[in-house]
Amino acid sequence: MTTTDRTAPVRYRLGTPAYRRATFALFAAGMTTFMALYYVQALLPVFSEAFGVSPTTSALAVSLTTGFLALSIIPASVLSERYGRVRVMVISAISASIIGLLLPWSPSIEVLLAGRALQGVLCAGVPAVAMAYLAEEVDGASLGTAMGRYVAGTTVGGLTGRLVPSLAVDITSWRWALEIACLVSLAFAVAFWRLVPSSHFFAPKPVSVRSTLQRLRGHLRDVPLLCLFGLAFVLMGGFVTVYNYLGYRLLAGPFHLSQSVIGAVFLLYLAGTVSSGLAGSLSDRIGRRRVLTASIATMVLGLLITLPDNIASTLFGVLLFTAGFFGAHSVASGWVSARATTDRAEASSLYLFAYYLGSSVVGAVGGIAYSVAAWVGVVVYVGALSAVAVALLATLVLRTRRLSPTVI
Repeated sequence: MTTTDRTAPVRYRLGTPAYRRATFALFAAGMTTFMALYYVQALLPVFSEAFGVSPTTSALAVSLTTGFLALSIIPASVLSERYGRVRVMVISAISASIIGLLLPWSPSIEVLLAGRALQGVLCAGVPAVAMAYLAEEVDGASLGTAMGRYVAGTTVGGLTGRLVPSLAVDITSWRWALEIACLVSLAFAVAFWRLVPSSHFFAPKPVSVRSTLQRLRGHLRDVPLLCLFGLAFVLMGGFVTVYNYLGYRLLAGPFHLSQSVIGAVFLLYLAGTVSSGLAGSLSDRIGRRRVLTASIATMVLGLLITLPDNIASTLFGVLLFTAGFFGAHSVASGWVSARATTDRAEASSLYLFAYYLGSSVVGAVGGIAYSVAAWVGVVVYVGALSAVAVALLATLVLRTRRLSPTVI
């Protein structure tokens, strides 16, 4: 199209109806995906009791899903280059929600874990493509806010996925509690399907293993991008570790909370809903570097506050930790899309590969820390990961210091 063509599409800008529809659709996509990923997390202690397995084995219901999602991120991204962003996201959201309807009736922990691995593969299309879709369709000045809204959808999805079954389990069986959560996830998947605008700035590319590897290698040679991928790995791994074993801590002494009350603790996810949108907006105004630094510092502070065996300090610390994590993720994911001016789907897929691999690998290893030293072990373990994050952030800042603060 020529620039004089009045029918030429324009990128979505903050405040326009098209922008609101696109960001609401991606909010729904984040909802359904994160519900499908984490609706089992609040019931990990229930799985331990129902199937007679250890906390580490029970936590595989989360780690296997995110691990197989990580392995599927890049293939899903490649498929989106050939068949389109919207098509891949819609198929992913609907199929992951449908398979979820079957999993609550698994006869054994082995069947449940195998099904959760398959669900991770099916979930991959939305996170693999969403950031690339927004980067292509949204005006650059509004991208940070749009990314923040998508991440906000993931936080609400994570909250809803954890909250619904944990509240329902007190009035019905754990299987029906999971089924109810899966039906809610399917409803958001259908809403996303009906609302998401078609791509206007996407052009299909020929797909081959060689061309894909070339594009991936180009991003892996970029040190700032490598730092962002590393941040995704350690921060997400630490975040999942905290929430995997928080329920076990609150069930045990001195707290002895009920399962439904522990489920209500996941309302702290709302802190991430607020912080992700706020961080995205602030990064557009004062720079990504400053907001990312503040977000990681907030995570560390919150983690330390959880150490005393006091319910108020524990909940307040998890609140800060959650807000800091989602603020960091919102900024880092937007930074990847902004820096990778070409082959954005591949750049986003590498970021999310690291993100979900961290959830799977680092989250699973966190079970060892919990088994050895209970909650103190978790705090030391996640604190060490945070130290790595600080080193990565310092390298990122040094490599981008020649840019103006409003860019970085």
